[in-house]
Amino acid sequence: MPAFKLQSDYTPSGDQPQAIDQLTRGVNDGQRSQVLLGVTGSGKTFTMANLIQNTGKPTLVMAHNKTLAAQLYQELRDFFPQNAVSYFVSYYDYYQPEAYIASTDTYIEKEATINDEIDRLRLSATTNLLTRPDVIVVASVSAIYNLGSPADYAQSFLEIIAGELIEREQLIKRLRALQYENSPLELKRATFRLKGDLLQVWPANESFAWNIDTLEDRITSITRFDPQTGEVFDSPTHAVSINPAKHHVVSHGIEEAEIQIKADLDARVKELESSGKVIEAFRLKQKVTYDLEQIREYGFVSGIENYTRYFDGRREGEPPFTLLDYFWENQKIFKGNGFLTIIDESHMSVPQIRGMFFGDLSRKQNLIKYGFRLPSALDNRPLKFHEFMDKNQQFVFVSATPGEFELELSHGQVAEQLIRPTGLVDPPVEVRPSEGQIENLITEILKRKLVSQRVLVTVLTKRMAETLTDYLNDQDRMRLLARRHPELGFDIEQELPRVAYLHSDIETLDRTEILTDLRAGKYDVLVGINLLREGLDLPEVSLVAIIDADKEGFLRSETSMIQTIGRAARHVDGRAILYADQITGSMQRAMDETNRRRQLQLKFNREHHITPKTVSKAIREKLLERDNDEREDGRRVEARPENGQKMKKAYVINLDKKTAIDLNNIDPDNYTPYERRSLIPKLKRRMTKAANLMDFELAAVLRDLIKDFESAQT
Repeated sequence: MPAFKLQSDYTPSGDQPQAIDQLTRGVNDGQRSQVLLGVTGSGKTFTMANLIQNTGKPTLVMAHNKTLAAQLYQELRDFFPQNAVSYFVSYYDYYQPEAYIASTDTYIEKEATINDEIDRLRLSATTNLLTRPDVIVVASVSAIYNLGSPADYAQSFLEIIAGELIEREQLIKRLRALQYENSPLELKRATFRLKGDLLQVWPANESFAWNIDTLEDRITSITRFDPQTGEVFDSPTHAVSINPAKHHVVSHGIEEAEIQIKADLDARVKELESSGKVIEAFRLKQKVTYDLEQIREYGFVSGIENYTRYFDGRREGEPPFTLLDYFWENQKIFKGNGFLTIIDESHMSVPQIRGMFFGDLSRKQNLIKYGFRLPSALDNRPLKFHEFMDKNQQFVFVSATPGEFELELSHGQVAEQLIRPTGLVDPPVEVRPSEGQIENLITEILKRKLVSQRVLVTVLTKRMAETLTDYLNDQDRMRLLARRHPELGFDIEQELPRVAYLHSDIETLDRTEILTDLRAGKYDVLVGINLLREGLDLPEVSLVAIIDADKEGFLRSETSMIQTIGRAARHVDGRAILYADQITGSMQRAMDETNRRRQLQLKFNREHHITPKTVSKAIREKLLERDNDEREDGRRVEARPENGQKMKKAYVINLDKKTAIDLNNIDPDNYTPYERRSLIPKLKRRMTKAANLMDFELAAVLRDLIKDFESAQT
């Protein structure tokens, strides 16, 4: 019998039943790879849930960003309340990896802020995999990064049994070996404290704590309680299992690992010295010696992941242990018949997984070359793509536009899910000439404004997005064009459309609020670059306009245009307009595929007497209220000076987690000499980063600013 129990008020509809049946047969028949080609709004997550229930396999669901992963986690958790649904993403709120920039002789220490709740969820995910057969883990690309040996992790669990004879000091020693800290004043996650004969432990993977009552080296009772209020939840428990506080466990094998580390250190120091790199040799010996002292004393050190090969017993070059190995361990423990990997938005997720190894490699090679790390640091890495593929058993790739790789790998095993439960169909697509395109676009915007509908416009660059937003927000120009088109019936005395832009320079919180304002009607138009990446679900949008649709490239590829056109499929009056002077191959293929889906959807509606209706979706409250003057025309501005003239619009960048500057409103003379000295190296690091990312415009601005700061110092 399947271990998973799906709970939902919905039943499969449209073409969900055939997609579920096809995928289920494929998994049960041992098919290695399948594709679920599902359009936006067709209920792909519900199909995934039915597949998991039907096959009964532990399942890894991978998504290409944290936001999408969180959405999938919430949905699957609601579908499977009786099963173990876990969330596994990077636990850093802020992360600056260790790096060395040789050109400026700049060493950047690893700097990170760990999100405590996400850390708990990660530990809960791996604990579930080692203790339950009915596990679903929703993960980001973090799933392919080094995690430590699952066998060592499982063997390190501390079993505490009521009535057991054990010295309290021995119990505390075991907790310390699991990297729990003594916190006598305040009990926190992954800590313990003594209160007389009572030992209180807050497990690293739980939101509750344990009271362990001892008397004369005997455990007399174990009770669960709320660490915030002290309230005891239920009656005493016979036994509990405490998991390690971290995934990298070095509670055994330290002596053997230390011997090998020292041998590799001596060999590397000699190699550097023979090459005339005396400073690098000294630096490496000093750093590794210090790290070994910390590991010997505390069982842990910052950057311990760079030594995990020695503790895991892996040979040089062997792939690291990752979340996937915990799935294999789950199969071994519960004698399962395999696990399933579902890759959501595979057209984005697969390339991301493929590229992780190479980005990590280039950074590590620099650290090793200049004596900051041993060569073994290269074995603390994400999986190579072929290793990722080899570590999985069965795949289901989910996307509205699956890539060639997924389709070829699946050998034609494609389940199409094109029918939406609401009856909505893909929008009709029209090509219009680029001459006079802005005036034509404005008339279309005015039409939608009359009936309280919204518009998305995509352009090719950030500058174009900002310039077009300014142009469309010119009230006099908008009124003039409204007068030139009286056939629209637009009353120029009423409120004119308001426009905002959205691109990567807009902070995440502001992005969310702009989208909320669009839905609420504060804005009527949103101008962006690659709006499909925002994970937009905007039922009020009835028009998508693509400017420069005939400019072949990533942003105007077949996949991008199909995804962008699909943003208008949530409204019954949805339509897409492509402004172009020629029809490119990508345009034609995108239009053909959209029309193919549209015809199938229309046919289904006719045969089943379905009348499409626009999606109704509640607008969530804003995360944070802003001051009224903080954003104008879709962008943030600084407060106004006393003379009433608006300052330059803010262009804020982060130099590190504590320092942000506004490039448009910064004066070196306003800083003290000490502040200028501390800012200059941060500006140089940010300039180098911008250049490496090929953002040469920002790099040039920072270069000039650095010169101004250095001049002010003299």
